[in-house]
Amino acid sequence: MKIKTRSMILVSLFTALTAIGAFIKIPVGAVPITLQFVFTALAAILLGPKLGALSQLIYVILGLIGIPIFTEGGGLGYIFKPSFGYLIGFILGAYIIGIMVSKYKSTKFLPMLMACIVGVLFIYAIGVPYLYLILKYVTGANISFYKALKIGFIVFIPGDIIKCVLTALIGSKVIPILKKY
Repeated sequence: MKIKTRSMILVSLFTALTAIGAFIKIPVGAVPITLQFVFTALAAILLGPKLGALSQLIYVILGLIGIPIFTEGGGLGYIFKPSFGYLIGFILGAYIIGIMVSKYKSTKFLPMLMACIVGVLFIYAIGVPYLYLILKYVTGANISFYKALKIGFIVFIPGDIIKCVLTALIGSKVIPILKKY
């Protein structure tokens, strides 16, 4: 895939914004509330599936090589953190959101909201099982899958709905402006 200079800049921008979103956090148990999803979803909406996912892949790679851009630092050892599955999910979530927005070619709020909700569900589909496996088998915690679902998904639903609404609002306002250029 050949990437234009403008696309490289935008991918880099969303990689950086996702990193910034990691530092805007509210600690809640094993997985903090952050603004990373907002930037992941905006990358997908504004850049499309491939470039949106690329911005998140670069974010994960930069964190894994040791740049402290994750919520609790960085480095290869981060793969043993319970929250790492959500970072992997950002890549898939961005791709799914980008596909849905591109497929419907709509700049309307509701299709973008639906895409964000589906995308965040894909993030949880990777993040929650990963959380469970790391807590149970790496840290040795006595945890059921239901408990992992509760602490890694259910408590975040209200905030994620707000983030999806915010992202869809921003996307529905920004895309028509960008189409002029």
